[in-house]
Formats: sequence, structure tokens, C-alpha cells
Amino acid sequence: MQKSTLSRAAITALSITAAAALLIGCGEKKDEDKKKATQTAAKVNKEEITVHQINFVLQQQRGLRQDQAEAAGKQALERLIDQELAVQKAGELKLERDPRVLTQLEAAKREIIARAYFDKVGDGAARPSNDDIKAYYDANPALFSQRRVYQLQELAIQAKPEQMDDLQKKLKDAKTLADFVKYLQSNSIPFQGNQAVRPAEQIPLAVLPSIAKMKDGDSIFNKSDKGAQVIYLAASRPQPVDEVKAKPAIEQFLLNERKRKLVQDDLKALRASGKVEYVGKYAEGAPVAQPIAPAPTPAEVAASAAKALDEAAIKSGFGLKDNPSASARPAAPIAEPVTPSASSVDAGALKKGLGLK
Repeated sequence: MQKSTLSRAAITALSITAAAALLIGCGEKKDEDKKKATQTAAKVNKEEITVHQINFVLQQQRGLRQDQAEAAGKQALERLIDQELAVQKAGELKLERDPRVLTQLEAAKREIIARAYFDKVGDGAARPSNDDIKAYYDANPALFSQRRVYQLQELAIQAKPEQMDDLQKKLKDAKTLADFVKYLQSNSIPFQGNQAVRPAEQIPLAVLPSIAKMKDGDSIFNKSDKGAQVIYLAASRPQPVDEVKAKPAIEQFLLNERKRKLVQDDLKALRASGKVEYVGKYAEGAPVAQPIAPAPTPAEVAASAAKALDEAAIKSGFGLKDNPSASARPAAPIAEPVTPSASSVDAGALKKGLGLK
């Protein structure tokens, strides 16, 4: 009798334990299902699009502000839905077996794996010190501490080589650019004009030192393939970027440069230790290996540091209205022949701006 009672007790205990385990298991399964459901953003037929996929797309969008994240996430989801529908239809058509598709998939795979390796090598770069950042800041005063916003007027003059000396003398003798334009007009010398407002970082780095030395009313005369180009500084306004504000952009630039250098050195070592043999038509004149990626220019770093200085603020300093002839973005490259563009003005418009009829 006692043995039977013990058996029932044991059975009862086992039953309670099993029931408890079942309840715990069900609870865990519900939690797991709930967690999985929260990671699902949409279902396209039988396939799911997850929050992780959306986040990955958003990570590719540089400069995305926090207040833009929600709207951008919704747009990313719609693109992923379209993509998933296309992928499913492509699967029905067995396009993944197409030789061209297979080649592209293999190329993408190689690119991703190689990039992962380069990123791993670059992770060994040391972060720049405060002294490194200050040295870079001090070495580029025209972009930072002495940064100015320039109101420039540019003339692209069509002239023959024998006219260059005379044109340069007339520009030097002219009291204003308007006087020089009158000379061109009276002598039927064709020209085109631009006027634009440009911060220092929008001026080519090779030209910036010369522009930075100019005073308001100064001009530069450059010979070009088709004649000459005149750059006239109508006005300028100081708008420096202090070291505190510039520090994040400079630090990131210097770090990226160090990473790029590590990758480049590692790749040279790999080429030296590996065996590379050019075959066929590629055997002659094998190309020199190029850098993994071009280094950002100091101007790009300055542009990043000064991004809070918007176009409207730049224009307001000169009392300019928002119009195509007074754009904060470059209308044409300085020190190159000026050609008409959406933001350029013709000779007539420039003459009007100079007070000419």
C-alpha cells in the first residue's frame, strides 16, 4: 500500500513538473514569436522584410539626421517591397541562372569580401591626436581660421594670343571691372560672364591661396586655351570656422587618410609577396596599381566642417536675393574657361549687374 502511494506521489510530481515545463516552454515560445514579429516590417507574399534590412539601407545614407530617420525608414521599406516583388518574379523566371546575373553576383561577392578585408586592415589605424588636428587646422588658414566667402565675377574672353598683353594691360589700367567690360564691348571682343558667391571650400585648392590674398576690387588674369579668363573679387566677407567646430571633420579626415595609407601599404605588400602574371594583350604595359580610393581634399574637409553655414546665410551677408546669378554653389570652375550653365549669366546680364547698358 505504501509502495503504491509513493508511486502516485512520484507520478503526481512528474506531472506537475511536466506541466510547469510545458507552461514555461509555451511562454518562451510566445516571447520568441513576439520578438520575431517585432522584427518583421512587412510580409510580401510568403517572404518577410525585417527591421534589420531597413536599418542596413539607412546606414548607407550618410548624413541622415535623426529627425529624418522615420520618414527615410518608410521610404526604404517601400523600396525593399518593390525589390522583393522583383526578386520573387525573377525567381519564377529563373533569372538567377542567367550567365550575366551569375557574373554580377560573383563580382559583387568578391567586392564585398575584399572590402571587408580592407576595412579590417584599416581598423588598425591610430586615431589622430589633438596635436595632429591642430596642425592640420593651422596649415589651412584659408579654409578655417581665415575662411572667407567671396562674391566673384568671372569673364571668359575669346581672344588671340597676340591680344593677351594688351588685354592684361587694359585690365590693370581699368578702375573698375565695368570699365574693362566697356573696353571689350567697344572693341567687339566676345566674352561670357558669371557671377557667383562661393565660400572658400568651393574654390579649387590650387587657386585658393591666390584668391585668399586678394582684396575687394582686385582681379586675376589667367590665360586659357581659347583666350583669357578674368576673376574679379567684387566683395568678400570673413566667415571663419573655429577649431572646435572643425575638429570632428578634420579628425575623421585624418583617420580616413591613415586607414587608406594602411590599406595601400598592405596591398603593395600583397602584390610583392604574391605572384601576378599578365597574359595575352595585358602582358604588355601592365598598368600601375591605383589607390583603393582617392583621398578627400582639404576643401572637402572644410566643407564638412562648414556645412552648418547654409546658402541663405552666405547670401544674406552680401544682401543678395535667391536668384540664379548669385548662387552659393560654383557656377563654373575657376581658372578654367567659363562656359554657360544653368547658374551662369550671359554677357548682357553681367553688364546690367555692372551698371552698363
